[in-house]
Amino acid sequence: MTETTKGILALLAACVVWGLSPLFYKALSDVAPLEVLAHRTLWSLVFFALVLSLQRRLGALWAAISDVASLRVIAFAAIMISVNWFLFIFSVQVGRTTEASMGYYIFPLVAVLLGRIVLGEQLSRAQWSAIVLAAVAVISLTVGLHIVPWISLMLATTFGIYGLIKKRLDLGPVVSVTAEVMILSPIAIVWLIALHYGRGGVFGEELVQSALLMTAGPLTALPLILFSYGARRLTMSTVGIVQYINPTLQFLCAVVIFGEPFGPIHMAAFALIWTALAIYSGSAYRQDKARRKAVMVSEAEVAVSTKPSKDASAKP
Repeated sequence: MTETTKGILALLAACVVWGLSPLFYKALSDVAPLEVLAHRTLWSLVFFALVLSLQRRLGALWAAISDVASLRVIAFAAIMISVNWFLFIFSVQVGRTTEASMGYYIFPLVAVLLGRIVLGEQLSRAQWSAIVLAAVAVISLTVGLHIVPWISLMLATTFGIYGLIKKRLDLGPVVSVTAEVMILSPIAIVWLIALHYGRGGVFGEELVQSALLMTAGPLTALPLILFSYGARRLTMSTVGIVQYINPTLQFLCAVVIFGEPFGPIHMAAFALIWTALAIYSGSAYRQDKARRKAVMVSEAEVAVSTKPSKDASAKP
């Protein structure tokens, strides 16, 4: 099996787990979203810490959190990912998984727009067209259904900001996420203690629910590890296209399994978003292809310039 095949399989596995995760959180609908989030944070820390311990990389974690500048960035990233996790859990439990899937569909476009605004990155006409189409989709939902798809916008924005922050961290994904959940864990512990001494938490009361809450840790960690493994072995254009499996499966869970409303207005909005993503993916593929071609040409030129000539290598 080639490294590319391994990368694709790992990436597919990660996206399938993420895409089917609404089924998991739907099974926890009787548990308050904040309680689910607290357990997800704590059990993720346990799992990630175990992975780093087996890899003998706990020193990298300590180095990350002991630097004040790095700690500030990690704390901000922790806030963004915590809000993102909560909104996703909340959307599934209240029957708005369709909006969640839309949020992860438009996330790449929001990320590109943030890159333009914050980092001054240049956008092609195709990328601008894709962003405009996504904006029209959101406006059509707002006007047609008389609601603002705030869950979609918040999920896309928090995840986009999270990705932007991560660019400032010279850490691997496992180390950085472990540091993030470590920062959030004291808040989660205080919340759960207050919950159990107040109206009462569900953990320990019922075996299946308790097991599901503990499973939230591996369910968070394993896809991230698989995604990181796959992304290192594939081009960015391939990663970008394959990861659309995630919101597609979420969308199918919402409409086919959960039976959430999906009328003509939803169809029109999603058609615009899918068109926008097709335009964006095509543009990203062309840019990635041009980049790889430029690298190959550059490497060939270097090889030619460093190759000794026959005259230079001939004996006098």
